[in-house]
Amino acid sequence: MSRVLVAMSGGVDSSVAAALLQEQGHDVVGATMKLWGGTSDSGCCSVADVEDARRVAQQLGIVHHVFNFTDDFDRHVVGPYVDAHARGRTPNPCVECNRHLKFDRFLDRALQLGFDAIATGHHARVDAAGHLCRGADRAKDQSYVLSMLAPAQLNRLHLPVGELTKDEVRAVAARAGLRTAAKPDSQDVCFILSEGGRSAFLGDRIPLRAGTVVDRAGNRLGTVPAVELVTVGQRRGLGTSGGLGRKAFVVDVDVERATVVVGPEDALAVDTIAVEQQTWASADGAVAAGTHVDVQASAHGTPFGAVYESDGVLRLDRPQRRPAPGQTVALYDGDRVLGGGVVTGV
Repeated sequence: MSRVLVAMSGGVDSSVAAALLQEQGHDVVGATMKLWGGTSDSGCCSVADVEDARRVAQQLGIVHHVFNFTDDFDRHVVGPYVDAHARGRTPNPCVECNRHLKFDRFLDRALQLGFDAIATGHHARVDAAGHLCRGADRAKDQSYVLSMLAPAQLNRLHLPVGELTKDEVRAVAARAGLRTAAKPDSQDVCFILSEGGRSAFLGDRIPLRAGTVVDRAGNRLGTVPAVELVTVGQRRGLGTSGGLGRKAFVVDVDVERATVVVGPEDALAVDTIAVEQQTWASADGAVAAGTHVDVQASAHGTPFGAVYESDGVLRLDRPQRRPAPGQTVALYDGDRVLGGGVVTGV
């Protein structure tokens, strides 16, 4: 069996991941990443979460470390998050945290310390051939947020809870008497406080400017307090006062001109999606141009069909709602992850 460093967030999934690997005979050590250096009341970076991870490790009789990666987190996640909003994009900080911290910085540290592999509590699977696949619990599947992983990372990764449903994970934790057995799941971005939200966080870091809301013909309909906080597809908080005569959705955001363009829901329909920062989960690299893929444009979105073109364009089988620029799309062949990318446009 191998030496495995388990990323323990203080939640039930990573707690059970450590317990299962220990049962399988691996030499297990736990480690919690200190990522966000500021105040946190949600996500996986609070002081209470670190303490829960430490106490679970104590229950399991394994060594527990805390790694301070706050500088890396600020450089690779928080800074780009702020910059993206300043440019009118809608970032996915959890994906970027996985890309740069949990499966890069953490893995590098593990290898430096002589571990053979790392493990996390994500609900996804690495099959016998080394392919990343959806987790057994489709309602909790997290393969989307791991779609940026490369073969070198997958070869060093254990995902012990990927074969279990969430109820089964909690049952394992309860049988083992782990203190996290009934702990609620983390849902929010760890560095955004529930009080004040994105507005307060970004307002402390960049100037937020009021924006003009117009229809697609350029007619003025209202204003928004901060154009940097508006995202494509948004419906609420647009200040249009029913100017369209029906529900209005954001179809474009122009930060430079402080303008938000709105239209009816069908104005969001697109038949192509352009992506950048493409990553591929197979050692063979990019899928061939003309390959038919399943596309998932949000963490729990319904996949839709498309043909991948070599220039980073996805030509959709039928029109779909436009994903916001900056969001991640994951590409699948059935349950198998082929790769992913970041939306640039349509």
